[in-house]
Amino acid sequence: MISIGIIGGSGYTGGEILRILLNHEKVEIKAVTSREYAGEPIFRAHPHLRKITDMKFIEPDLEKIASLCDIVFLAVPHGTAAPMVKRLLEAGIRVIDLSADFRLKNKEDYVKWYGWEHPCPELLELAVFGLPEFHRDEIRNAKLVANPGCIATASILSITPIVKAGFVEYDRIVLDAKIGSSGAGTSVSEATHHPEHSNLVRAYKPVMHRHTPEIEQEVSLKSGSKITVALTPHAIDMVRGILVTGHMFLKKEITMQEIWKVYREMYQNEPFVRIVRDHKGLHRLPDPMNVIGSNFCDVGFEIDAHANRIVTFGALDNLMKGAAGQAVQNLNIMIGVDERMGIGLTGVRPV
Repeated sequence: MISIGIIGGSGYTGGEILRILLNHEKVEIKAVTSREYAGEPIFRAHPHLRKITDMKFIEPDLEKIASLCDIVFLAVPHGTAAPMVKRLLEAGIRVIDLSADFRLKNKEDYVKWYGWEHPCPELLELAVFGLPEFHRDEIRNAKLVANPGCIATASILSITPIVKAGFVEYDRIVLDAKIGSSGAGTSVSEATHHPEHSNLVRAYKPVMHRHTPEIEQEVSLKSGSKITVALTPHAIDMVRGILVTGHMFLKKEITMQEIWKVYREMYQNEPFVRIVRDHKGLHRLPDPMNVIGSNFCDVGFEIDAHANRIVTFGALDNLMKGAAGQAVQNLNIMIGVDERMGIGLTGVRPV
């Protein structure tokens, strides 16, 4: 059995990691930390786990955690993970970091997009971007996996086949993202207060969203061409889920068969990417409703001949394929078990 620690286990993402791993056949959770709930039972923060585990939260003592665990998940805020990661790596522990602290390869990008100097720039090259569909071989032996952002995952998976094929202009890629309230975490603010969040469609970071450089970095790497992304996310009145709609402009006329071909070539053997473009029925294109609770990312597309445009769609559960589910997918690859272990369930319906 692989011994697991979770640092920052009281948030939504930590709760999802717990929910998954408490039923995982090959791991044993040895430590779950929370400053707020230290000494309290897990169900105090995660009532759905009552009678599933008798564990209690502990203080985030890195030396103790390193003595107990083989692999540690970090589910802490951006900017706070890096020093912890460094100490855990020095202790010989493998790390899956769910913050943004190691997703970007260029240390200057942290100044531009996050507003701070990276405290451990020497570790950026060591980190593997944790998108299995693109970096599976590197993840297997990684010491440090940087789990991707939720909007970034939906965006990268939905647009890369088209960009890689060279069908579209590289400097005019527009992404419109809709995300549920759980993306803001458990912290309370005016923006997440129910009267302010109910019945809304609100653009909350219309330009310079922090997932932009992740998308540009990974799609450029996979396609071999430098791309520029214009991303605008919107908060909407749902709890879980993301839908990213991409607008790209064609270099030449293409057929639907050509588009199907590039998506199938990239994803036909991927266990958690589904191509959704049906010709009848209500659910013809990706919809977050159909992935909630699962680790699937549904991708789809449509041609707009009038505007010489292709429209892409990516839908996922931001707490699963956008966070905890993908982190466990990475764990499975790292420990050499079936990638689907613990996360092979379908979504729930209705939501």
